[in-house]
Amino acid sequence: MPQSKVFYLDRDGVINKEVNYLFEKEKFIFLDGLFESLKKILNFGFELIIITNQSGISRGFYSKQDFEDLNTWMIREFKKNDIDILDVFYCPHGPDDNCNCRKPKPGLFFQSTEKYDINISDSWMVGDSERDIIAANHAGINNTVLVRSGHKVNEKNTQARFILNSIKEIDRLEDYF
Repeated sequence: MPQSKVFYLDRDGVINKEVNYLFEKEKFIFLDGLFESLKKILNFGFELIIITNQSGISRGFYSKQDFEDLNTWMIREFKKNDIDILDVFYCPHGPDDNCNCRKPKPGLFFQSTEKYDINISDSWMVGDSERDIIAANHAGINNTVLVRSGHKVNEKNTQARFILNSIKEIDRLEDYF
């Protein structure tokens, strides 16, 4: 069986509108064009994995159960739109915890490659911050996309291969898939 190629997606700012410490589905707003773009990605033979920092857990803003409840709801919404998410990997730690899973460290990517047979060199990462791009690069992913739909980005100093306004524009990169 051939290795999977994966489109890794950050959550907040890529999938949904950036809301600090989001854990309530009432505040979860999918970004415009997301479902159509993900269907295009799936049609190119990619799997989808979400990689997300969730320091709100360690900061006490919400619990792991709150995150898992929102995650379950989000996955159901994807399924309603005929989109299968292979998995979600998250870091519950804060910036001072010095863990290996908090982006910009690549631990979440390594967790995914331990669990699944992934061809990392054919995989992609879409993030809304430089720490997403750095983590992907450290994991061996060179096909990186920085989107402007979340955090303010420093386009002059990014290590991203591509910059888009949002994932809605992903079809502009189809020649590279």
